Amino acid sequence: MSGSVTIGEAARLTGVSAKMIRYYESIGLLRAATRSEAGYRHYGEADLHTLRFVRRARDLGFGMEDISGLLALWQDKGRASAQVKAIALGHVATLDRRIAELEAMSRTLKRLAQTCCGNNRPDCPILDDLAGAPASPAKAKRGR
Repeated sequence: MSGSVTIGEAARLTGVSAKMIRYYESIGLLRAATRSEAGYRHYGEADLHTLRFVRRARDLGFGMEDISGLLALWQDKGRASAQVKAIALGHVATLDRRIAELEAMSRTLKRLAQTCCGNNRPDCPILDDLAGAPASPAKAKRGR
């Protein structure tokens, strides 16, 4: 592709909404777009490549801070890959913790659902548990 594209076309080509493109620009994740005489934003191939990078990082669940760091490393040709690997492995550890928490929640809900008759009677062990449950999943995990 040669030249530049409008924000709508950039959104279509990268899978990043126009709203998010403006947001990424506002926080400095994406350089400020060039503007036409009428004030319309225009993006070049490098901008689209950056947007695809950010989109893929978001798809992998990276937070904005990590994406910013990864983007800086990606743009730094003298980077050490060890830095990139450390960020990726840190994210893996976060994902593993979240998965363990979700699995614990799933086990708890399955156990509660098994104790519920699911009939027309008003008594419900699920609601009873919710009414007496600790304030956070972390507390629930420690208490069980």
